[in-house]
Amino acid sequence: MSTFFYILGNNIVPVFIIIGLGLVLSKKFDLHILTLSKANFYLFVPGFIFFNLYKANLSLDVLKILFLAVTYMMANDVLARIISKIRKYDVGMTNAFKNSILFNNAGNIGISLITLVFGNAPYVIGGKTPYLNQALTAQVIILMFMNISMNTLGFYNAGKAKRNIKDSIRQIFTMPSIYAVLVALLLKYFNIDILATPLWTTLEYIKDGLVPMALLTLGVQLSKTEFDFGNIDVNIAVVTRLVIGPVLAFICIHLFGFYGVIAQTIFISYSVPTAVNTALIAVECDNYANFASQEVMISTIFSAITLTTGIYVAGVLFPI
Repeated sequence: MSTFFYILGNNIVPVFIIIGLGLVLSKKFDLHILTLSKANFYLFVPGFIFFNLYKANLSLDVLKILFLAVTYMMANDVLARIISKIRKYDVGMTNAFKNSILFNNAGNIGISLITLVFGNAPYVIGGKTPYLNQALTAQVIILMFMNISMNTLGFYNAGKAKRNIKDSIRQIFTMPSIYAVLVALLLKYFNIDILATPLWTTLEYIKDGLVPMALLTLGVQLSKTEFDFGNIDVNIAVVTRLVIGPVLAFICIHLFGFYGVIAQTIFISYSVPTAVNTALIAVECDNYANFASQEVMISTIFSAITLTTGIYVAGVLFPI
């Protein structure tokens, strides 16, 4: 029990304090969510991905993580279709429900949690964090795949009547994260060293700014969403994302043979609540926006409990 409360106090509470600050600031000053989202999307996320990919020691595990991410998403898609069939949702609601299950908050909360978990005790040895880079590399791969799929499949799901596959493919090439990945890989391939340049110091500042900026943005988004704990469809989606999601992750981790730091990272990453962008996509495509916003809000609130449990269980199931 002491371990549970240690995780809650050191990993979960700091995250939700910053989210709460964003919520309070937004209530007082009416902060503009689209401005903050663009700062995250066009600057902090691609900068973070570039920094960590450039530093990472890429191995076969990176490719395996990508295959796991694809497998996990396919499993969730099948699950969402089954639940939607049972609940007799129409096409629009089916796709809104699918988005709420398929896309989790790997950026705003996932990166923050992984940084906190592997940057603090008991993973600090001799004042150093030997597991943090490995964990962040795994998380960056998951985040990269999540960004690509959310901005293609996510938009396609939400706007089937208004957006075709061609438009979804075009959407990929508007994503700065894609170019951050390509440039980082090219620089690594040609052994071009940028560590001694001013660009690297700039990237470090951007990388360090992602966690607080992303969490504040999440708080601002939540401040603009109304509470409604009585919506059965929202509650089904929340349980599927926060409870069944980690179970599917556990199965996939064993199927692909991961263990230790990477296994813990994957399990924690797939225990986080629904991505805020699913609500923004629903608003833009005018597809069950209220359901999407409610699901993001309520899954985020209850994740304070489920994530604490998830981090603890990850350490027990996949010891280092």
